[in-house]
Amino acid sequence: MHILYSGHNRNQDGHATTMRNTDRSEKHAVPPARAHALARLRTMIGYCVLLAIAALSPAAGIGGASADTAAGLPPAIGPEKPMVEPFKGDDHLYHQTWFNESFLNLREDFEEARREGKRFAVIFEQRGCLYCVKMHTEVLAKKYINDYVRENYRIVQLNLWGDRKVTDFDGTVLTEKELVRRWSVVFTPWIVFFKDDLTGLDGKWGPQLEVMRMGLGIGPGTFYDMFTWIRIKGYETDEHFQRFHIRRLNEREAIAKGETPDRTGKMN
Repeated sequence: MHILYSGHNRNQDGHATTMRNTDRSEKHAVPPARAHALARLRTMIGYCVLLAIAALSPAAGIGGASADTAAGLPPAIGPEKPMVEPFKGDDHLYHQTWFNESFLNLREDFEEARREGKRFAVIFEQRGCLYCVKMHTEVLAKKYINDYVRENYRIVQLNLWGDRKVTDFDGTVLTEKELVRRWSVVFTPWIVFFKDDLTGLDGKWGPQLEVMRMGLGIGPGTFYDMFTWIRIKGYETDEHFQRFHIRRLNEREAIAKGETPDRTGKMN
């Protein structure tokens, strides 16, 4: 089981971007206003290119037959609008309309996800959590991210300080806050991803069932890539998540520049 932790929300793609070349030349600096306008223009052009490729692929065979597509890898980026609005519950937490409403029996929720062909994850949040709000209003608000997670995951949302009864995978019944201590959850938001098959793991709970944890200030790129990497079982390959994330960053940069993304990880 691995943990992806980010203490600062530095940019929309999280801390992994620090692995890339950040020593970029400032010899040809342009006024901030002009630079911002150019960046927005490049992004808009990139989105148009992406949508055009997606529209042509089924008919023309462009990209649709790639190895990544066969493995279930979605486009590196997609349409952000219409934005998806969360709702605020009586517990003062933001919620997604499709979050799982159940009796909080985690083993049963997992099995339901498996029957639907989805992966299972648990998200911990708390009242007053700035990063939790950002996750809902800035990350899951983007249509392509919200669509992907909704279509591929069954998610149970728990309150770090909650008193609802939860039945853990081994049958132990605890309150939400007791489960938090049992699972050693400290920060929010905190997302725990589980294996896709728990055969032979009856009576087990916690790390023995997990494949990854992700928490704190994770931006849209890292968030989307992690949910994708887990979905396609990237953890069972020799491509570490950081490498996968950088490859997807390169794809997004190529699209934003109006170039054809090279899914092997190299820029065309």
